[in-house]
Amino acid sequence: MTDRLHPRTRMIHDGSDRRAFGEMSEALYLTQGFAYASAEEAEARFDGSDPGFVYARYGNPTVAMFEERLASLEGAEACFATASGMAAMNAAMFSQLKAGDHVVAARALFGSCHYIIDNLLPRYGVETTLVDGTDLDQWRAAVREGTVLCFLETPSNPTLEIIDIAGVAEIAHAAGAKLVVDNVFATPCYQRPLELGADMVMYSTTKHIDGQGRCLGGALLGSKELIDGPVLEYMKHTGPAMSPFNAWVMLKGLETLYLRCDAQASNAEGIARFLAKDGRVKRALYPALPEHPQHNLAMSQMERGGTVVALELADKRAAFGFLNALEVAKISNNLGDAKTIATHPATTTHQRLTEEDRLSLGITQGLIRLSVGLEAEEDLIADLDRGLGAT
Repeated sequence: MTDRLHPRTRMIHDGSDRRAFGEMSEALYLTQGFAYASAEEAEARFDGSDPGFVYARYGNPTVAMFEERLASLEGAEACFATASGMAAMNAAMFSQLKAGDHVVAARALFGSCHYIIDNLLPRYGVETTLVDGTDLDQWRAAVREGTVLCFLETPSNPTLEIIDIAGVAEIAHAAGAKLVVDNVFATPCYQRPLELGADMVMYSTTKHIDGQGRCLGGALLGSKELIDGPVLEYMKHTGPAMSPFNAWVMLKGLETLYLRCDAQASNAEGIARFLAKDGRVKRALYPALPEHPQHNLAMSQMERGGTVVALELADKRAAFGFLNALEVAKISNNLGDAKTIATHPATTTHQRLTEEDRLSLGITQGLIRLSVGLEAEEDLIADLDRGLGAT
């Protein structure tokens, strides 16, 4: 497909590689290895002069179709699909870093990303600095000679902070560093970090791209130089590749991604407005709300506010009362699902952080993250009203 077609069209058709049968649904190739017609062909595959497949850890026809389609949607030259979102995060870091390098990251990160930045990288001699991602002056002060990577997620998990991608990219590039952006909350439908100056985009495809709570997966996207260079080399030898079955599920997920995200974002907007007006709620956070601290920035780099809403209640008792009274929304720690999911970050996704660190990020004991699903908006609002009545 060509770039003149809308992404909604390309995400249904791009990457399809039909065989002699002319199958309409992409074929699922459950194979670990590949046979060669001759010893010469095997040699050519291994020395790279023949671009065919070698081993499923390096690449697979079904996985390649998913990678090509997601790259088309993202506007990237290349993509590598991974076994999970955290496998993508790990590869983004370790494929490009060595002892003595320096990383600057926004402080507002998913708990496991915090673990890699705060604990794992320093074990291998990589220095790390955490900054308030919304403050460009802190990024400028933190980068220095030896800074190789900058990392951020926007909107952030779970307080939905918005970071100026173009501004951080300019600072990173001036220092000779690359910028990696976790784009999970915005989805490829509503934010294009590469167009804003990022060098690499990562996803947990477990979230919206699967969208129905079935399979784990992740992806890294960027230039061919980065993805087919250090990322591919790292993946070949460490093994966190996506399985063909999961890639097939993700291909099916991409076909309905826009439809699902648009419906979920519409629900999220209605829920955010409801929560913002309810006196039982201390604060409601959603990028498309005018009251959001970075509303103007969010609407300048995102097409919509996304599918996640956060609300803050008085304390843990109120939060647990709210969660336990819900009937439609389910208590879980995933997001991007067709089902609405409510999460208490302080005791689940971010429980490994110290109380001081959680509070510095705005993660109070009363904070609840809502991943809004595809249910009828009126049913969801009635469910949330029931929850608020139990606080």
